[in-house]
Amino acid sequence: MDREFADIDSQGRWQNLYVEIRSQSHECPYKVAKYPENRNRNRYRDVSPFDHSRVKLENSENDYINASLVVMEEAQRSYILTQGPLRTTCGHFWLMIWEQKTRAVIMLNRVIEKGIDKCAQYWPTQEESEMSFRDTRFVVTLVSEDVKSYYTIRVLELRNLNTGETREIYHFHYTTWPDFGVPESPASFLNFLFKVRESGSLAVDQGPAVVHCSAGIGRSGTFSLVDTCLVLLDKRKDHSSVDIKKILLDMRKFRMGLIQTPDQLRFSYLAIIEGSKCITGDSSVQKQWREQSKEDQEPTSDSPPPTEPIKRPTDKFNGSRLSHPREDGDPDIGRIAGKDAPCKEQDLDVNVGNIRKRHREERLANAAHKGLQGKQRMCETEKKRKRARTTDN
Repeated sequence: MDREFADIDSQGRWQNLYVEIRSQSHECPYKVAKYPENRNRNRYRDVSPFDHSRVKLENSENDYINASLVVMEEAQRSYILTQGPLRTTCGHFWLMIWEQKTRAVIMLNRVIEKGIDKCAQYWPTQEESEMSFRDTRFVVTLVSEDVKSYYTIRVLELRNLNTGETREIYHFHYTTWPDFGVPESPASFLNFLFKVRESGSLAVDQGPAVVHCSAGIGRSGTFSLVDTCLVLLDKRKDHSSVDIKKILLDMRKFRMGLIQTPDQLRFSYLAIIEGSKCITGDSSVQKQWREQSKEDQEPTSDSPPPTEPIKRPTDKFNGSRLSHPREDGDPDIGRIAGKDAPCKEQDLDVNVGNIRKRHREERLANAAHKGLQGKQRMCETEKKRKRARTTDN
């Protein structure tokens, strides 16, 4: 595995490998996602769950939610990969968690990234410790919260108002993983992954863990691929028998477009290689990851604090009770003359409409921020000149 990584890296073949994976990805229909009544339940129009692997809501008139059950049999791992909930689907999200007997939610995005809404606020904060979802009759209460430099672990109580039953849900929130990007280092990512593992939430006797980012394919795919490969490395012992490309192609049979960039693919290889050190019996490696990740430092912010905490997420929790508008991608792919065509992943991955839209929004947000900074600097310069003139007089 190390040699394979070195060969690809030295020859700069990550883009080629990524295109190869995309072209070999499985084709599956996703007709249900395009039904008129379901369109508004999709965050992005070009990211849909396949019909054969979509999670179905049981106690709901409409059973649709943009979520896919990914089952890796040999690894004995099951994940539900899903989009960041919309304001109108938060209740469906908690209903799915209840029905699937999920123990943990793994959130890999921030609610707002570079000024763009990426996910609705579906969990309570310390300021508002309880949230009610009347459409599906659930109440979520914040029990505890442990804030680290780049991730937060919450314990939530999920109460079913129809039955009165309550369950404890872990919420593992990675707060510094950029959209279309990679974590700061394999060490920080693996430290987070092993925190999730240590909770027992990924065990075979638990319901499938819910893993989401904004679209539920890039960062979510990276997390699931690394975890699955590390399980298989541990089971097989022979590292050369774990074919990362093949495993990713197997996972893509359950949800389209998993891993969105060559950089995410490269990072996955790096994290698997680094994570294998723990499997081979190096007991000190987890301590090294924890130290390298600097998890006990104060959290940092990539954006200025909000001026209206009630209306915009706070940096510490990156969330509030505000209803966030739906994000749309470009027009539906695979719709010809009013009919749904089979999902062709090589087209979807490069779908570029949606990716360009998000990148364009981020560039505009960054430009606006830089413009504001420029105006502020001009104002400061003018003030200094006035003070200088006053002193001279």
